[in-house]
Amino acid sequence: MAICEIVTIGTELLLGEIQDTNSRFIARSLRDIGVDLYRLSTVGDNLNRITATLQEALMRADIVITTGGLGPTVDDPTRQAVANVFNVNLVYKEELWEQILERFSRYNRTPTDNNKRQAFIPSNSIAIPNPVGTAPAFYVELGVKTIISLPGVPREMEYLMNNFVVEYLKHRYDLRDEIILPWVIHTISKGESSIDEIIGEMETLSNPTVGLLAHPGQTDIRVTAKASSATEAEEMMRPVLQEIRKKLKDYIYGENETTLEEAVAEMLNQSQTRVSIIESGTKGEVFRKLKPYMQEGYLTGDNVHLVFSGETLSRLMHDYQEQNNADMVLAVIVSSKESDPRVQIALLHDGQLSEIDRLYGGPPGDAVTWAVNYALDMIRWKFIED
Repeated sequence: MAICEIVTIGTELLLGEIQDTNSRFIARSLRDIGVDLYRLSTVGDNLNRITATLQEALMRADIVITTGGLGPTVDDPTRQAVANVFNVNLVYKEELWEQILERFSRYNRTPTDNNKRQAFIPSNSIAIPNPVGTAPAFYVELGVKTIISLPGVPREMEYLMNNFVVEYLKHRYDLRDEIILPWVIHTISKGESSIDEIIGEMETLSNPTVGLLAHPGQTDIRVTAKASSATEAEEMMRPVLQEIRKKLKDYIYGENETTLEEAVAEMLNQSQTRVSIIESGTKGEVFRKLKPYMQEGYLTGDNVHLVFSGETLSRLMHDYQEQNNADMVLAVIVSSKESDPRVQIALLHDGQLSEIDRLYGGPPGDAVTWAVNYALDMIRWKFIED
């Protein structure tokens, strides 16, 4: 079993100027070949802190993958930090400089003097050619330990992961017969603590593992199995998934890539239900989510920018039903209060009006997401109850 840590390098990450998408890509690549990822770290462009972070990571993991800090400027210290970890010097590689020159000439550009820094790598490292960028990557082996340093530019990092790193790790750590396969069950209407009360014993399993991830108004259950093949992993997960489905039943709206709006739209389309949406304070989010999945002519919507009393809202919904020849009218209204926003959700169907009117007690920024999920689930339950 190989254990990996990812270290992303760049002060811009710590300042929130850019989002780290590299870790997600690397993590998925490692998962697919059975490498266990236990920790992610981010460190700024400081030589001493990078060196210390890499030393600590190597003490815990077999594989350390870094991204970033391989550019031509003074604040790109990854090469020197890796050299410091192994107490070696940086050495100039003429072949790397030639690759950099060729890359620049291909686009009719001239490198500056500082680009030559990129042709220096730790003396005990092996260069990884980078045909899609100017920053040569490299790796260092010491016993069973490996550091792999990749560029921070996502396109370059992804190319090198796909075209070198994955196969290299499979060969070095004999990973050809392992895979980590995840499966996600999406639930709604019950919070994370309620789900935990129902399936808590399953969360103690070691292989497959079961974990929860809470979102505003919904909870995901992730089941992950490690096996020699996808087929074997699926077989290992099967009884666990069946038990979760049995325990949670109607609270499950979909699995893996299925979204709540897809699941609801499928119910509406199959029953040929015409829906009219009234929204205020949501920027038309319910309509936007449903529209790509709805049959032509079965969805209408309006963004009204008002907050109504219950009686006024009921009259408006009946008017919309008549004007749009709708079978169902959904109203979602979120007030613009910065704290404790008021949420009104109402559903008119078969002459019956179901509604809630409450203050949202979670983070105000999540109020719209919660309201949209609750509203879509209100539609879903109408079909379940029928």
